[in-house]
Amino acid sequence: MESVKDLSVPSTDKKRVVVIGGGFAGIKLIEGIDADKYQTVLIDKNNYHQFQPLIYQVASSGLEPASICFPLRRLFKRKKNFFLRMAEVKEIDSANKTVHTSAGDISYDYLVVCAGAVTNFYGNANAEAAAIPMKTVEDAIYLRNRIIEMAERSLYIPEDQLNGYCNLVIVGGGATGIEIAGVLSEMNKYATEKNSEYDPEHFTRIYLISPDILKSMSAKASSKTVETLTKMGVHVITGKKVADYRDKQVILDDGSIIKSEMLIWVSGIKAASLKGLPEESVGPGGRIMCDGYMQIKGMDSVFCAGDMALTTSDEKYPKGHPQVAQVAMQQGALIARNLNALSAKGEIRQFRYKNLGSMATIGRGRAVADIGRIHLSGFPAWVIWMFIHLGFIIGIRNKFIVLIDWIINYFSFKNSMKLILFKGKR
Repeated sequence: MESVKDLSVPSTDKKRVVVIGGGFAGIKLIEGIDADKYQTVLIDKNNYHQFQPLIYQVASSGLEPASICFPLRRLFKRKKNFFLRMAEVKEIDSANKTVHTSAGDISYDYLVVCAGAVTNFYGNANAEAAAIPMKTVEDAIYLRNRIIEMAERSLYIPEDQLNGYCNLVIVGGGATGIEIAGVLSEMNKYATEKNSEYDPEHFTRIYLISPDILKSMSAKASSKTVETLTKMGVHVITGKKVADYRDKQVILDDGSIIKSEMLIWVSGIKAASLKGLPEESVGPGGRIMCDGYMQIKGMDSVFCAGDMALTTSDEKYPKGHPQVAQVAMQQGALIARNLNALSAKGEIRQFRYKNLGSMATIGRGRAVADIGRIHLSGFPAWVIWMFIHLGFIIGIRNKFIVLIDWIINYFSFKNSMKLILFKGKR
């Protein structure tokens, strides 16, 4: 494609804010910025926002991909002076205040980098080459199809070759790992109970491997989660790490081996990398060092928010804030507020994170939640989790569809199980 000047965004007397990434931080920033003062240009490789906390439910066929994706153009159709350009960022040229993309270059007055994070394999090349991550809707669809394929093939593979074939190994004890383990365990239970073709002795065994479980939450939430998953039939292995993955075998750091055709890796994340950011601004996990106003250290008029950002100015979080949606949204909103204040020559504020609590769902009617000093588990925590996540989903139609799907799935897994285990090929 031929390079286009300023990506065909019209010139204006307003200052231009270029936003890299249409995740939680980018959306909150664009929603809050004063369209009468600024022209806003969003650059993203997709033309939709995906609700990452529910991606695992797409993998289990509990939700359809369209239910957790929302077109960015529709989201901002009433936003004046807003432009979306679908492209991949190649490099940031801070000296000339220009962003180089796959579709051309665009100049900026202010730049906000919120490109999110990618899966961190911690240098394990074999795992990176073979494992399935869980960061995008595409990852979820691929996992779903692999499970379907595995289940169908297990019916005609000779019995002497079945040992370990249907093992699912999930690496990572954070919220995503817990949620995937729980929902796949429930799906697995339904399949073996309702379909006489599947032999429970050879059908799916689910392993969850992590040094710790829900490390960012309370000890009570962690122990309750392990107890619940164990009752659901998940083999929870703590205090160990995956050292390698070779010849369809998961090798742990103590030398023990688990045979598995499928490795699901949700063990950690690292910030997405972009050329042009100063090397001295890159901190642990590839995160970008920012001051209290979310401006990247060593750069002028360039800000960072979300999973990429690392600021240590908040006294309660001296090692940086958790890489969760709430932090990203609050940082995006703060940058928008400060840019609006700058245009009016007002006072700008430093970022202070307001922790609204942490929670994770373990399955149908099961969850854990830490809200201040209150620790909940079971059905009450699940109801709170459900309505909070429902509130964050973009679009009235999507909220309604997700709610209906959750209600149906609460009483029956019949339809989703046919989708995940009995139909379709990759």
